[in-house]
Amino acid sequence: MSTGTPEQGSLDRFDALVADALHAAFSGWDFSYIEPHRWSAAPLPWDYAVEARHAFATARSALDMGTGGGEMLASLAPFPPRMVATEGWSENAPVAAQRLHPLGVPVIRCESQDPSPFQDASFDLIINRHDGYAAEEVRRMLAPGGRFITQQVGGRNNAELNELLECPIPFEFADWAPDRAVAELERAGLAVERVVEAFTETHVSDIGALVYYLRAIPWQIADFSPEAYRERLLALHERIERDGYLTLHAHRFFVAARRAIK
Repeated sequence: MSTGTPEQGSLDRFDALVADALHAAFSGWDFSYIEPHRWSAAPLPWDYAVEARHAFATARSALDMGTGGGEMLASLAPFPPRMVATEGWSENAPVAAQRLHPLGVPVIRCESQDPSPFQDASFDLIINRHDGYAAEEVRRMLAPGGRFITQQVGGRNNAELNELLECPIPFEFADWAPDRAVAELERAGLAVERVVEAFTETHVSDIGALVYYLRAIPWQIADFSPEAYRERLLALHERIERDGYLTLHAHRFFVAARRAIK
C-alpha cells in the first residue's frame, strides 16, 4: 500500500501516536480517548437510548445483558422498579459494579451465551447493546408478553480494516446480520416486531486511534499487534496524513421482539 519510504517527520509522528495508544488506559467500555474527535461515527437511523428509555417506562423488571462498564445503562436512569445487569468480562464487572451499585442496580458476573442464574419469566424487559446472547435463554427469562430489544454489531463492521490489514474477518462473526438474528429469535419462539440495519461512515483521523480501537476490540483482528502489522499500519498512517482521515463503515442492526402472552 505504501508508495515509498516515509519522511522522518511522518515516521516520528507514527511512532509517537502508536506509543500513546499502547499506553492509554482502557476501562469498562469507555472510548472517550478517541471518540468523538479522533474516531467520529455518523449517527444511526435509530437511537438505542431512546428505545430503551421508552421501554423502561412500562417495565416493572428489566435486565441489561452485557452492561460493559455500565456507562450506557447509567445514562438511561430512571430505571424500572427492579433493574439488574450482567457482565461477563472480568475486567469490566467491577467497573460496572462501582458505577451501578450506587444507582441500586446489582451487577452479576455472567457470560451472556451461558445459562443465566435467573429463573424462568424473571423479566418483562431485556435490553442488550453490543453483547452476545442465546435466543433460547432470552425467551426463557422473559415473562409472557415481555420484550427484548437489542442493538448488535454486524459481521461486516469496519470490514475495510480487515481488508487493508490483509486479515480475514473471523468466520464466527462474518454472517452475523439481521436475517440470522431474526431466524434464531423466531426459532426460539419470539415474535420479531422491528428490524433495522445500517452501514454508517466512521472517520478515523490518526493511526493512534486505530491502534487503540484494535487493542480494545481484539476479535476484529485476533493476532493484532503494532509490531506484527507495522508496515501495513505505516501505509495507513501515510494515507491518513495525505487524505485527512480514513473512512470505515460501522455495521449495526436493531431488533425488537416479544414473547407471546400465552
